[in-house]
Amino acid sequence: MVLSAEPIIYGLIFVAVLVLVEGLYLTVFGKSISLNSKVNRRLDMLEKGDSRDKVLEQLRKEMSQHMKSQQVPIYALLAAKAQKANIAFTPGQLIVVMAVLGGVAFMGLTVGTEASLLVRAIVSPVMGIGSAYIWVNHKANKRMSLIEEQLPDAVELMVRSLRVGHPFSSAINIVAKEVADPLGTEMGVIADESAYGRDVGESLKAMAERMDMQDLRFLAVAVTIQQTSGGNLAEILDGLAKVIRARFRLFRRVKAITAEAKWSGMFLSGFPLICLVMINSAQPDYYNEVMETPYFIPACLVVAGFLVANIIVMRRLVDIKV
Repeated sequence: MVLSAEPIIYGLIFVAVLVLVEGLYLTVFGKSISLNSKVNRRLDMLEKGDSRDKVLEQLRKEMSQHMKSQQVPIYALLAAKAQKANIAFTPGQLIVVMAVLGGVAFMGLTVGTEASLLVRAIVSPVMGIGSAYIWVNHKANKRMSLIEEQLPDAVELMVRSLRVGHPFSSAINIVAKEVADPLGTEMGVIADESAYGRDVGESLKAMAERMDMQDLRFLAVAVTIQQTSGGNLAEILDGLAKVIRARFRLFRRVKAITAEAKWSGMFLSGFPLICLVMINSAQPDYYNEVMETPYFIPACLVVAGFLVANIIVMRRLVDIKV
């Protein structure tokens, strides 16, 4: 039995390209884009001597740049996720990064495998775009999870500020100073926009739509209704904080309950592909006798269709909206 390392090399090249994306990002932006800092990025920029209007302009540009590039054919796959992740790369830079990753993958395939030029030309762009998409999707999920965790505390901080007599704009500003990233910088932008004359309700609504987060929509609606109809905003936000915490606890409970089903779905979806790789590695000529039959390609398409259907069905079964 001859062991073929080529499928393993393909996987290692893809992992290397994926790690390269994070390396490039950290090299270009360093700690300025970290979500683990206790001082949010907006305050850090202000402490370095940048004026408030320049900081606001820079942050607003970063927050809207990806959605403005949705018409670019390839980049449309990444635009929504890159917006939620607030990727500091501009759309042009991210497209260049994907091209560089594709070039690195092509070189790796050329050196490490005996694949034909056509195969390398097809696989390398898929690796470049796929690795960038996986990386951006991971960043987006991490950032959105952090915002969901920070939001109840931020709303309760607003409630305490309102109860001691601060206006709502000052409460937003306190949250912008006391809360870490990513929510701290987002609230800081709202505070700056309010200082320059924009309605707070509109700013919150724009943030909620950009993040596509239901809890933020609740907050924007509560503030807008209070501005138009009046009422005790502190009590409204206090109730909202309790609702958000209850939804968050329910979401965690649902996540725990569906964890087994999700891993089962991932296993059922990935196991046939792993078996295929192992068979080709252990015995590359295993399918040679049946490849010449007229039923081989249709059978492969049917199997691929079942795999895709399995992935879709399993995701639908565990995709419970909270």
